[in-house]
Amino acid sequence: MATDMDTEGFGDLLQRAEQLTADMDSGVELPRVERNLQQILDAGERLWSRTAQAAAQDQTDARASILLGAKGFDVPRISQRLETLSAAKTFEPLEPVRDTDIQGFLRNERENALLAAIEESRRNTFESVERHHWEFMQQEWEVEKQKILNALISAGEEAFDFTQDTGEVPGQLGDTTVGTGRSNMDNMEMSYARQVFVYNDAVVQGAVKPSLADLFTQVADKVDDKNILDLWQMVQTVTDVPLVQAQSPMGARRSSQLQRAFIGKARHFLEQRYVQFITTTIYDNLQQAQLGGIPGTYNTVRSFLNIRLPAVMAGLEDGEVDGHPVWAMVYYCLRCGDLEAAAEVADNCQSLQGDFAMFLREYVRSEDRRLSPSTETKVRLHYRRSIRNSTDPFKRVVYCILACCDTSDTHSDVADKTEDYLWIKLCQVSLEEDGAGLQDKLTLPQLQSLLLEEYGETHFNAAQQPFLYFQVLFLTGQFEAAIDFLFRTDQLRAHAVHVAVVLYEMKLLLTPNTVQAQLLTKEDGDPVPMRRLNFGRLMMSYTRKFESTDPREALQYFYILRNLKTPGGENLFMACVSALVLETREFDMLLGKLERDGTRKPGAIDKFHGDTHKIIEMVAQDTESKGQSEDAVRLYELAKDHEKVLILLNKLLCQVVSQPPAPQSDRDRLKALAVGIAERYQSQGHSGAQLEASTFFLLLDLVTFFDHYHTGQLDQALDIIQRLQLVPLTQEAVEQRVAAFSSYADEVRRNLPDVLLAAMNILYSKYKAVRSAGQASPTSRGRLREDSKTESYLTYLRKQARALITFAGMIPYRMPGDTNARLVQLEVLMN
Repeated sequence: MATDMDTEGFGDLLQRAEQLTADMDSGVELPRVERNLQQILDAGERLWSRTAQAAAQDQTDARASILLGAKGFDVPRISQRLETLSAAKTFEPLEPVRDTDIQGFLRNERENALLAAIEESRRNTFESVERHHWEFMQQEWEVEKQKILNALISAGEEAFDFTQDTGEVPGQLGDTTVGTGRSNMDNMEMSYARQVFVYNDAVVQGAVKPSLADLFTQVADKVDDKNILDLWQMVQTVTDVPLVQAQSPMGARRSSQLQRAFIGKARHFLEQRYVQFITTTIYDNLQQAQLGGIPGTYNTVRSFLNIRLPAVMAGLEDGEVDGHPVWAMVYYCLRCGDLEAAAEVADNCQSLQGDFAMFLREYVRSEDRRLSPSTETKVRLHYRRSIRNSTDPFKRVVYCILACCDTSDTHSDVADKTEDYLWIKLCQVSLEEDGAGLQDKLTLPQLQSLLLEEYGETHFNAAQQPFLYFQVLFLTGQFEAAIDFLFRTDQLRAHAVHVAVVLYEMKLLLTPNTVQAQLLTKEDGDPVPMRRLNFGRLMMSYTRKFESTDPREALQYFYILRNLKTPGGENLFMACVSALVLETREFDMLLGKLERDGTRKPGAIDKFHGDTHKIIEMVAQDTESKGQSEDAVRLYELAKDHEKVLILLNKLLCQVVSQPPAPQSDRDRLKALAVGIAERYQSQGHSGAQLEASTFFLLLDLVTFFDHYHTGQLDQALDIIQRLQLVPLTQEAVEQRVAAFSSYADEVRRNLPDVLLAAMNILYSKYKAVRSAGQASPTSRGRLREDSKTESYLTYLRKQARALITFAGMIPYRMPGDTNARLVQLEVLMN
C-alpha cells in the first residue's frame, strides 16, 4: 500500500515537471536557459559567498554594538545621527526657485554668485599654492642636481662626500687652509693657484695683465714631466696670436685672420718639435751623422739623412745632393720649417732647375705659405699629369704641400708618425677664400671633423696616449673638445682647467648660453664640428674638491667667473661666493667681521675691490631662503641692512620670548646676539624703520621680564611689566591699553597670552604669600592694623587681576582657549 502511494507521488511530481517544461516551451518572450552541472555549482558558490559575507557583516555589527553598549554609548541614537549626516560640499549651489518668485530668484542668484566666487577663489588659491610648491621644488632640485653632477666629475674620493661641516671655525685672514687644517690640493694645484692669484691681483690693481700661458708654463718648468712641459709650450705657442676684435668668441674663432694665425702657429710648433727631434737623433749618433762644423738647417738635414735613410732606397728620382736624394732633402728642410734651406737644395741640384725652382721661390716669398691661384693651378695640373704616379714618395709629398692637392693621400711611407701626418694636413688646409672653386681642397672644418668624428679617440688610442690626442685636437683649433677630453682624466684635470682659463681670458673659448648646460655641448646653428665648453661648470667642478679646505684659493677661481650669469641673471661669481660661504661657513674669513665699534674688518672678498655689500647681501638672502635665519641676521648686519636685521630678529625673538632661560639654548644664543646688536644700535644709531625698532626693543624687554619671572624674581618682573605699559594693572588703564593694542606688531601680540598668564601668576603668587603670612601671625591689637593693611593690599592685587581679565576680554585678538580659562581660574582663586 505504501509502495503504491510512493509511486503515485513520484508520478504526480513527474507529470507536474513535464507540464512546467511544456509551459516554458510554449512561451516565446524569454529564451530558454540551459546550464550544465559545473555552471550550477559555480552559481551556488557565488550565492553562498554573498550570504557568508552578509552574515559576517551582521556578526561584526553585533560585536560592535556589544562593545559600544558596554562603554555606555547609545548605539541606536548614534546610528540615526550618522544617517542624517550629509556628505554634500559646504559650498554647493542653491536649489533654483520658481520663475514667478522674483525676490527668491534674485536672492538665490546673489548667493549663488557669492558661493561661486568663494569656490573659484578657493580653487585658485589651491592651484597657486600647488604651482608655487612645485616651482620651488624644481628650483631646489636644479641646485641639488648641479651639486651632484659637479661632485660626480670631481677628482678624488672627496667628490662623493656630500656631508657639510656645520661647525663654525673662526677663520683668520692669514690662514691658507681652514676646516680640517689639511689642504685637499696637491703641489701642482697649489702652484697653479698661486699663478691665478698673481694674475687676478694684476687685474684688480688695473695693471698690465701678465700672460697666463707664460705663468702656467713656469709651473710646468718646475715639474719633472716632459709631457706637461710640451703641453704648455704648445698652448703658449698656439695662443700667441694677434687677437681679433669681434662681438663674440664665435665670431673671432670663425674669422679667417685668426684661423690663418692658428694654423701658422700650429705648424710652427710641429716644426720646432721636429727640429728638436732631429738634433737629438744626431747627437745620439754623432759618428754616423758626420755633422761637421757648418751650422744651419741644410747641414743638419744632411747629417740626419746619414742616419735616417738606408743606403739604397728604390724609386727615388732626380738624383742626389751631397750624397742624399734631392727630394728627401727638400722635404726634410720643409719639415723643419726652413724654406730657405729647401730653396738652397733646389738651387744646388741641376735637375730641379726650371719650373719647380720658380714655384718654390714663390712659396718661400709668400707670407702665408700659399702660392698665387694661377701658380697653384699650374702646379696642380703638373701633379695630376706626371707627379701623382711618381715612385718617389718625397717628390709627391712636396708637390702636395706646395699645391695643397691630393688631400686624401696620407703619405704613410713618409709621414710615419702622427705629428708628421698632422703637419702635412695643416700645410694643405685651405681657408674659405683660398682656392675658391677648387674641388680638391681641405678646409679646416673638414680636417676637424675627420680627426674628431671619423677617427676619434679609438683611432689615436687616446686612453693610452692622452697627450697625443689632446695635441691633435688642440693644434687643429678644437680647443673645447680637447679640454673636455683632458678633464675626463683624473691626473690631468688640473691642466685641462688652466688651459681653459687661458683661452677664456683671451676670449677664445666658446661657451653655451647657460651655465646649466652639459660640460660639452653642440648648439643649433654652430658650424660643424664646433663644440661649446661650459666653463662655469668646469670651474665649479674643479673647485669642488678643495673649496671646503681652501676657500681662499676657490675664491680666486670664482673671480674669473665674474662675467658669467646664472639662469636667474645673477652674477656667477657672487652666486659661487654665496654657495662657498654657506658650504664652508667661514663668514668672518671670507666676508669680514663686524667689530664692536661698528667697523667692518675686511674679508677675503674685499681684495677684489667689487661691490662687497652687494655680495654680502646676496649671501644673506641665500642664507635666509635656506632657513638659516641667525646666520642671515649676522650677514645683514655685516651689510648694514638694519631693516632686515630687525625684521629677522623680531621673528626669531618672538618664538623664544616666553621660554625659560637655559645654558646653550637657542633662546640664550638669540638673546646674546640681540643684546649685542641692541647695544650697538643705541650707541651708534640704525637705519631701520621705527616700528621694527620699537618692536625689537620691546621684545628684548619682554625677554628680560621672562628671565626674572622664570628665576623667581617676581618684584623685578612686575616692575618691568608696569614700566612697559603693555598690559593694564588698573581699571582706569584698560581702555587705553586696549586702544594701544592695535599699534603693536604681530610679534608682540603673539606673546601677549604668555605675558598675561605670567603677570597673573605673579599677582597670584604675591597674593598667596601675603595671605600665608597673615594667617601665620598671632592675633593682637597691633596685628589688627597690619591685617587692615594686608587686606587693602590683597584688594589692590585683586583689582590688578580684574584689570587683566577685563583687558583679555576686550582686546581684538583670539587667544588660545586654555589661556582665558587659566586667567579666570587664577582670578577666582584670589577671591
